[in-house]
Amino acid sequence: MRVLIVEDEPLIAMDLEDLVLEASNADCVWARDVAGGLMQVARGVDFALLDFDLGGQTSLPVALRLQAQSIPFCFVSGSLSDVPLSLRAVPSIAKPFRPADIRRLLAVA
Repeated sequence: MRVLIVEDEPLIAMDLEDLVLEASNADCVWARDVAGGLMQVARGVDFALLDFDLGGQTSLPVALRLQAQSIPFCFVSGSLSDVPLSLRAVPSIAKPFRPADIRRLLAVA
């Protein structure tokens, strides 16, 4: 499994990567902005963890691309109230997240 993390804060991205590697036998890739996220989706991913607010931009284009390609994803964000209504059914975990919540999510990914 290849997991994409789209997160603009490097320390949070590293924490998420550690949790992904600990919880699964996944290959983990990280992007800090929309362009990088879209590039990684084009290269192929099986699941994604998206921060919605990427410091001046949102991960909405990445979420829509994942949705169009039927690739499962989850928002891991402190800005969940900003997620459009059309994407509110997508699983989400509020920051600050608990490691157990991420592990539970990955167990069913």
